Amino acid sequence: MPYKTLLFDLDGTLTDPFDGITRSIQYALEKMDAPVPEAKDLHWCIGPPLWESFEVLLNTGDRSVQDKAVAYYRERYTVSGLYENTLIDGITNLLEALRKAGLDLHVCTSKPHAYAGKIVEHFDMMPHFGKVYGSELSGHRSAKADLIAHILEEERLSAAQTLMIGDRKHDLIGANANGVAGIGVLWGYGSREELEGEGPVLVAAKPSEILQHVQKAA
Repeated sequence: MPYKTLLFDLDGTLTDPFDGITRSIQYALEKMDAPVPEAKDLHWCIGPPLWESFEVLLNTGDRSVQDKAVAYYRERYTVSGLYENTLIDGITNLLEALRKAGLDLHVCTSKPHAYAGKIVEHFDMMPHFGKVYGSELSGHRSAKADLIAHILEEERLSAAQTLMIGDRKHDLIGANANGVAGIGVLWGYGSREELEGEGPVLVAAKPSEILQHVQKAA
């Protein structure tokens, strides 16, 4: 069955947010008087919900402590980290081609939609997307399974005609939980092994491969 709707993760899929996220995590850890890893050792934090990352970094399951760290993170991120970000090469051409082919596109990110929308606007991608879906500031719907379920219901989409595209296993786990096909991308922060472990229909090395897959399915 051909796809009608494509859901795109943001961080690591549409843009590379490495500098903004890692610097903001370092800032939060410093404020928490916790050990501060080098930026290169924080790449794994890009993709999962912040609470999960701080649970590991602070070695605590105490939600109140995690909330405090997230608040410090946002203290820096909302001012400068948000825009310490670069657009992935080839993404604009991909989005234009998909829209020209008549497909509906939405952003599906664990990042709060209040921030995600600003990033999408900053890179002039908003005309390509119907809506930017993200978590709430409280962390509600930060799990991809919950967010995708919400989008399917909100947009009245057929799971069989929907495709989720992302760079981490969380994107594919969320897709699988909702009966949605998934594509993993290798230009982000997940390894081929991580992505292939979740049974995607494709692991793409470059954006043009997504277009080819969608055209073959039509």
